[in-house]
Amino acid sequence: MNVLMINGSPHKKGCTYTALAEVAKQLEDNGIETNIVHIGGKAIQGCTACGGCSETSRCVFKNDRVNECIDLIKKADGLVIGSPVYYASANGSLCSFLDRLFYAADAETFALKPAASVVSCRRGGASAAFDRLNKYFTISSMPVVSSQYWNAVHGTSPEEVMQDLEGMQIMRTLGRNMAWLIKCIDYAKGTIPYPKQEEGLATNFIRS
Repeated sequence: MNVLMINGSPHKKGCTYTALAEVAKQLEDNGIETNIVHIGGKAIQGCTACGGCSETSRCVFKNDRVNECIDLIKKADGLVIGSPVYYASANGSLCSFLDRLFYAADAETFALKPAASVVSCRRGGASAAFDRLNKYFTISSMPVVSSQYWNAVHGTSPEEVMQDLEGMQIMRTLGRNMAWLIKCIDYAKGTIPYPKQEEGLATNFIRS
């Protein structure tokens, strides 16, 4: 069993990584492998609504790690996304990355895989960024894993984040909760059938 973790900060080993690493340690202590993927510090192309992914379930833009992450999520049992807080929202580059990732991949890539988001901020805006990220999961039939409080850490450096004792405890609780849910789902395989997935319907609110 394994969990893909996406570090949406431009800093590879910064505050967001510190939070993700704390979650990862608990997952690994519970026998679940982790893979932290850093989206990088370069500009990331947003979705241009070209529709090219509708035939291939791959994004037409290939100069970043979106398609790589599609492949990794297909093989993963869970997903954790981490982001710094920018103006009370997730990192814009990460949002562009996730827009393309979730839109390009087929529904089976995400459905019924436990997911969670974590955010890192200096002081405020964490809950709004947290809510923004969770919407990717709730539109994709992914069970959202909770902790003992909203998944946020505070600080302007990894050293300060590690001094956020409550925040780090929230990350540890999140890791244990995700490990438990993944194991429960694995245990139920072959015994409890997955819920039926209907073909998606789209209703436009315009009447002719």
